[in-house]
Amino acid sequence: MTDTDKLFSAIQTLKPNTPLVFRQDTVTEETFKTIEWEVSGSFTTTNPHSELSWAAVKAEMDKL
Repeated sequence: MTDTDKLFSAIQTLKPNTPLVFRQDTVTEETFKTIEWEVSGSFTTTNPHSELSWAAVKAEMDKL
């Protein structure tokens, strides 16, 4: 399982069915900040989900 797969799996575990676009090859705190989150039909890099912080997602990724 790649880190990108782990990222998507972790987000799915923490907040199922969260629409997003991730255009990076590596997963780091910096690239996490580039995720494009869908909010009301448009995309933003401002994370609207408090439960999907880098620390929470990384902790979930580390379990995989």
